[in-house]
Amino acid sequence: MIPDPDCRLCGLCEGRTQLVMPSGDLRSSVVFVGEAPGEKEDLSGKPFVGRSGKLLMAIMEEEGVDRSKVMITNTVKCRPPENRDPTAEEMAACRPFLDSELEGRKVIIGLGKSACRDLLGYEGKMSSVANTKISIKVNGKDVLFIPTYHPAACIYSRESRDALRTTMRILKDEYLEE
Repeated sequence: MIPDPDCRLCGLCEGRTQLVMPSGDLRSSVVFVGEAPGEKEDLSGKPFVGRSGKLLMAIMEEEGVDRSKVMITNTVKCRPPENRDPTAEEMAACRPFLDSELEGRKVIIGLGKSACRDLLGYEGKMSSVANTKISIKVNGKDVLFIPTYHPAACIYSRESRDALRTTMRILKDEYLEE
């Protein structure tokens, strides 16, 4: 299920340039879920191409995870104004699209608080759940969920960067086929 290019299910449509749909291997058993598109993503139509995306790519490359072998998406498909966090209502409007993207996957990597709030219902500190393997339901079926830090949190925090690197190692060692 994909949104109509002129989707108006929530107010985020008012300020967007375009929808930002998943990229990478759309059939991959591994999906990274971020928060929402930023300015660069809104202009390009692809997730994680701005500053956070460059850091994510660098960490993935350092740890031997090939971006082209995973799917990358966001909890919402439109950029929130001034890069604020998406609201619960905005995430709920996009949730059917996200669920269809996640259905049948082996592992979901939740990048940051918004992804964890939307998919896990978790509102606490990332340090309490980062790299914990948790089962979540996607369309009634259990899927492995690994919460970790959003790359934006890694820009200024060595601890967050180290945790994201650990996520990549877990992913490479346990869930990606060579």
